[in-house]
Amino acid sequence: MQMQTLEAEAQRGVAALQRGDFAEARDAFSTVTASGAATPQSWLFLAQACEGLADFPAAASALDHVLASDPGNPFVLLMKGDIHARDGDDRASVSFYRMGLRRAAELDQLPGDLPDRVRKAEAAVAAAEARFEAQLERTLAERGIRNIPQRFAEALAIASGKQPVYLQQPTSFYFPGLPQMPWYPRDMFPWVAELEKAVPEMRAEVERALADQQGIEPYVQEEAKRASRGHSLLNDASWSAFHLYKGGERVEENAARCPLIMRLLEVLPIPVIKHRSPMALVSILKPGTHIPPHHGMLNTRLICHIPLVVPTGCRLRVGAETREVVEGQAMIFDDSFEHEAWNDGDAVRAVLLFEIWRPEISEDEKVALTAMFEAVTGYDAPSKD
Repeated sequence: MQMQTLEAEAQRGVAALQRGDFAEARDAFSTVTASGAATPQSWLFLAQACEGLADFPAAASALDHVLASDPGNPFVLLMKGDIHARDGDDRASVSFYRMGLRRAAELDQLPGDLPDRVRKAEAAVAAAEARFEAQLERTLAERGIRNIPQRFAEALAIASGKQPVYLQQPTSFYFPGLPQMPWYPRDMFPWVAELEKAVPEMRAEVERALADQQGIEPYVQEEAKRASRGHSLLNDASWSAFHLYKGGERVEENAARCPLIMRLLEVLPIPVIKHRSPMALVSILKPGTHIPPHHGMLNTRLICHIPLVVPTGCRLRVGAETREVVEGQAMIFDDSFEHEAWNDGDAVRAVLLFEIWRPEISEDEKVALTAMFEAVTGYDAPSKD
């Protein structure tokens, strides 16, 4: 068949599709595809015509021709999802829908009826997930499982696409082989009980410091020798710090005002690294402040919060789990996981914050890590002037 004839048939088919004459469109694109010289677009048009005529097996066959040469085509993937959905095959339809939605999200603009197909696919995926969750709940109930374990629930959320996989992503240094645990249980650390018992006295010290505002500075500050990461709270007093140890040095003016806290810190497994640690401070969050999602610099440490002044409405998310901040109840977490915090209350939130070695790191590893961190801190890059 001559090329001019094929082009004329393709034009006839496109015009028929535009006016909703699916029978003529199918006739035209069947001629084009039978020539052996059809483009993937012609096969897609044929699939759309067959879809309009409710001939879904023929539509699926035409779509497979497109996928053979263009496996990431979002139109085709979403149409395949529709066909499997009609057959009641949720697993197959969701597989195609999700891939199609992913490919559509990569486009700057959605051509043709793709926006409608995207909305339809999103609704279909949500409905399929709801059916699966209902079936799962029935199955668990039949087997006497009433309380779903936390990790199992998180695994289901990941499998369903409702949440991402949260892993350690330190911004500066990654130490391999450590467990991927965002939160650590308080009873894993015997010294926690003593700190919690002393909360009323520690709170009194901190409240006196908060009262006159001396020694309090923005938590996130510009550093002359570091490129700015554009933190939304940069130089913002909404999130402030009252440093007790900073850069490995005791802040004498502040420490003198918190003698009990300083004595308690002395017996904790805090790293001692020249110009880096100990690190301990009171983290102060004003009402209505949100610390946006971010990652810590290292995964060789854990961060400890001892909440001392806590209004209602304070939360902390680490990884997938968000916990209420409760006055006097320690929170120990790996800050190399994505985390964020909120003070939705009507008063200041203040927590004692310090770092400790991760319990999985051996003494030999601590010695080597300390030497490495001190070498990095003490390194002066040569001048290029």
